[in-house]
Amino acid sequence: MSWILAVETSTEWCSVALGRATADGAVESWSRHDHTGARSSARVLPAAGELLAEAGIALADCSAIAFGAGPGSFTGLRTACGVAQGLAFGAGLPVIPVNTLMACAESARGATPALPPEVSVLVALDARMDEAYSAAFRWDAAAHEWTTETRMQVGPPETVALPAGEFWVAGNAATVFGERLAGLARAARVLPEAMPHAQPLVAIALRALARGEAIDAALAMPIYLRDKVAQTIEEREAAAAAKAAAQGAARSTS
Repeated sequence: MSWILAVETSTEWCSVALGRATADGAVESWSRHDHTGARSSARVLPAAGELLAEAGIALADCSAIAFGAGPGSFTGLRTACGVAQGLAFGAGLPVIPVNTLMACAESARGATPALPPEVSVLVALDARMDEAYSAAFRWDAAAHEWTTETRMQVGPPETVALPAGEFWVAGNAATVFGERLAGLARAARVLPEAMPHAQPLVAIALRALARGEAIDAALAMPIYLRDKVAQTIEEREAAAAAKAAAQGAARSTS
């Protein structure tokens, strides 16, 4: 069965998960989810090593490396992308970029009670600078995948685009902005705890892998919604250090 190692560092949490699909179609996974602030790069590789050791496999036994591609923190996205590329290059594996907002919708779908088939999920995350990242998704049961109802955007919480019909709201923007968040009063359910996490990345990546959507590590790129022409020196150094460390770790664990 295919193993996926997933890395998600788009927020102040360092989240790493290792999982595979079971014979009955469910997803079996293990994870580490630690509040690291801006120091995710120091925790992500040890966490990956712990999970591989628990599963009793080497990195080379995985089928792909998934990472939270964004939107999210610039430095966090570069860290996740750099680590995924470094591990993938070292072990000769492809990568699977996963939309961070879609991963939040995946978490909401797994909540109790379950997401009704006709209900969309509006994901809205605090983007700092008094803005929110947002997009709306609807689960297509026939295709067994998400469809995008409103495009990804970043802007004032009052300008979040709403899906048609009934919807849930996922993500911390509801808590951060309260009634300023467009559509909050209309939401059938609010799930502020449905935040970026590596475990839903595994489920999404396994479906993408089955469709043949893994890509070469050299092509991996974060999703940026804000205009930014260049990284800061700190960001470049953090990304380079993360990639170099990941390549070294991949060689030692393969």
